[in-house]
Amino acid sequence: MGLPRLRLLCAFLLTACCCCRRATGVPGEDEQPDHTPDVVEVDVGSTALLRCSPSHSSGNFSRVDWFLIHRKQQIPIFRVRQGQGQSEPGEYEHRLSLQDSGATLALSQVTPYDTRIFLCKSSRPRLPDHYVKLQVYKAPEEPTIQANAVGIHVDRQELREVATCVGRNGFPIPQVIWYKNGRPLQEEENRVHIQTSQIVESSGLYTLQSVLNAQLAKEDRDAQFYCELSYRLPSGNHMKESKEVTVPVFYPAEKVWVEVEPVGPLKEGDHVKIKCQTDGNPQPPFTVNKQNSNTGEMEEEITDENGILSLAPAHKHHSGLYQCQSLDLDTSVTLSSDLQELLVNYVSDVRVNPIAPEAREGDSLTLTCEAESNKDLEFEWLRDKTGQLLGRGPVLQLNNLKREERGQYLCMASVPSVPGLNRTQLVSVGILGPPWMALKERKVWVQENAALNLSCEASGDPQPTISWNVNASATEWNPDPQTVVSTLNVFVTRELLETGVECTASNSLGSNSTTIILKLVSLTTLTPDFSQTTGLSTSTVSPHTRANSTSTEKKLPQPESKGVVIVAVIVCILVLAVLGAALYFFYKKGKLPCGRSGKQEMERSTSI
Repeated sequence: MGLPRLRLLCAFLLTACCCCRRATGVPGEDEQPDHTPDVVEVDVGSTALLRCSPSHSSGNFSRVDWFLIHRKQQIPIFRVRQGQGQSEPGEYEHRLSLQDSGATLALSQVTPYDTRIFLCKSSRPRLPDHYVKLQVYKAPEEPTIQANAVGIHVDRQELREVATCVGRNGFPIPQVIWYKNGRPLQEEENRVHIQTSQIVESSGLYTLQSVLNAQLAKEDRDAQFYCELSYRLPSGNHMKESKEVTVPVFYPAEKVWVEVEPVGPLKEGDHVKIKCQTDGNPQPPFTVNKQNSNTGEMEEEITDENGILSLAPAHKHHSGLYQCQSLDLDTSVTLSSDLQELLVNYVSDVRVNPIAPEAREGDSLTLTCEAESNKDLEFEWLRDKTGQLLGRGPVLQLNNLKREERGQYLCMASVPSVPGLNRTQLVSVGILGPPWMALKERKVWVQENAALNLSCEASGDPQPTISWNVNASATEWNPDPQTVVSTLNVFVTRELLETGVECTASNSLGSNSTTIILKLVSLTTLTPDFSQTTGLSTSTVSPHTRANSTSTEKKLPQPESKGVVIVAVIVCILVLAVLGAALYFFYKKGKLPCGRSGKQEMERSTSI
């Protein structure tokens, strides 16, 4: 190829390159002038003030021309004649105005495309040409960051995408800086590489995208990554940070171990979970094995879908040696944990001797409590109904027994070193003796030929039976194993009023009785005091005090008779009948003034 043809080709390529740059229209790519221009900095959307001379100089600006420097060409955009301004046709036709008597040209609604150099020329020879460089700024939006959600394997020796940072609508192009755990990242061969690109929006603003590629290690599993955008405004330098993100980091396990929940001493009844854990990510599949205490072989236990062995509730037979095994699906390597002992503490087989303790009133009784446990035990004795603490230790000694001490006793065996571990056993203590009755005798007010229900209650061990000295029907029921209540249905006769009724309670150790004296009710006995001690015709005799004994007597409500009610009703009816008859008699005799006729009779009597 000849030299002339080579020069022609170079000229053609240069022209094509220049045309291509004009076509892109990227803001701020105009060449620098020969003279150092004044710099005017403004925000996008504001108004830029372009002075025709340095701020400290003055002159006559009645005839000046303003030009836009574009590709070393001076394109007229505004002219001033006799102090009056006029825009030239073009892109600035409607955004230019004159201020300060022609010394300042105002450019409104500044955009990134206005990042250019402007020239002011005066026809006055004393005013030199003045260049002004307009620099436009726009803060980018808050940066957004997107982490690699798939994750990165540390065993793959290659750079992988960690996160992507995007900063939108800034001008000029902001600078992006990546951080890991608060420290800036720099390009490092085979370790860190940052790819940054930008696009120009139709508004002339830049959107920046930066991709961080790195080779991560196991130690980066909790690393925090974020990006920072640094940019300049007329007010100075600024920066914006994205939120922090973490990236899933995958690495093989090197160790496996057993975890038990809850932590601390275990007891029967607890809900226990046995989990397997490794130092790898993700967690591999697990199996839980328990050592057979007879053969010594490890046997696989049944776990849930998460590989967790649940013991709910735990029993003492769950105690033993456990082991976890994991299988790495990528490397097919099996890891086994150390054997870990699981101990379920227990208390069982609480027993009280004798099984059915009995003693006579006034005698002594010894109760012994035993239990099985893998720990040292403590014993406590309590009354079942009241919870009263009677003593500590495996033996309870009861001396000089009274009938009130019969009932349920509780032995509690507990393990002090394991909070909440205890078992109890109830035992019923019987106090042997003849029946206990209410009173030696009792009075009941009745009406002759009336139906009467008499009740008698007795207690004792053995349980007594009740008999009556009257041939009539009786019913019985038992409130508890040592008590019997008998109810007798009789008619009050003259003979019964003379002899009374006797209730006798008997068991193998003796008998006791109560005599019920029947008193006839009459109209003369219906006094206020009597009405307080008589009522329904049902009489109940209960065992509050053993007859002829020194035991304390408990008072019951006085027995009452149904005949009293009948008598009271009859008396009331008779009184009302007599009163009504008397009133009617006086009315007929004219002794009672009633209405107008009565009033006239009274007046007539008065006048006479």
